[in-house]
Amino acid sequence: MRSGGFAEGSGEHRSVLLEEVLKVLTPKPGKRIIDATLGAGGHTEALLFCGAQVMAIDQDEQALRFCEQRLQSFGSQLETVHGNFAEVLEAGIEPCDGLLMDLGISSRQLDARERGFSFQREGPLDMRMSQEGQTAAELIAHLDEKRLAVVLRVFGEERFAHAIARQLKQRLPQTTLEAVSCIESAVPKAHWPRKIHVATKSFQALRIAVNRELEALEGALGSIPKCLKVGGVVAIISFHSLEDRLVKQAFLKFSGREPLLAAQARLPIRGEWAREAAFALLTPKAIRPSEEEVAQNPRARSAKLRAIQRLV
Repeated sequence: MRSGGFAEGSGEHRSVLLEEVLKVLTPKPGKRIIDATLGAGGHTEALLFCGAQVMAIDQDEQALRFCEQRLQSFGSQLETVHGNFAEVLEAGIEPCDGLLMDLGISSRQLDARERGFSFQREGPLDMRMSQEGQTAAELIAHLDEKRLAVVLRVFGEERFAHAIARQLKQRLPQTTLEAVSCIESAVPKAHWPRKIHVATKSFQALRIAVNRELEALEGALGSIPKCLKVGGVVAIISFHSLEDRLVKQAFLKFSGREPLLAAQARLPIRGEWAREAAFALLTPKAIRPSEEEVAQNPRARSAKLRAIQRLV
């Protein structure tokens, strides 16, 4: 089986946890799978190579057009939909055999200077996945200092949120590197993280806020029961603790592993679980990339894969 030929061959994009995704979704002829986050199309390509019918969703029209051209040899086996995945799923679709959500940014988006996602490249401070609505620069200008600090602290889990917000509001950066300069000047050098860039958490927070990513994820998670056939599998790859926490909690609830709460005390009752579960938890612990994959693709280091299967 050939899997993800473009993604693994060209060096431009590597699909995270590709083999693990294929193992839990088991794509084959006769199965219909939804890739709710098409991106650069590596996962979709692998699903198509296995013979599955794929409906691919993305709110980035450039990504859709790119993948439609690259994967045109699959013909009617591939259907593309332009839109936010949560809105598409909430609107109602024909129940499928598998649903995949890769919540990371594609390498093509991250490496495009004009998109403004990367703190390593000069570009407009944009960060819009759909290229519509408010940019990151406009968000900074719109929010007051306190609300901006909340965004940085909650969405980025940034310890120096208040100091960074103060710098951003004072200087109102218009480019990515101007924003990086604000962050670097706000965080004492002795506290710069060793394993990640000092601007990583702030850029994550701004991107999440601009694209309302957690709201979209919550909406999509709520749509899971009506999107899957009996026997269907949902696989979700997350890249930071906020996303993973939402996915983990939803999957525990769906699989009946969420502890029942006392009516008055609202405290967990040990040993008492929902007796009937509509879903089976396929990943009691999140699946992480291998050391080999992280060595080949450092952007995979924080990825976590969780999966559940509909039983009834």
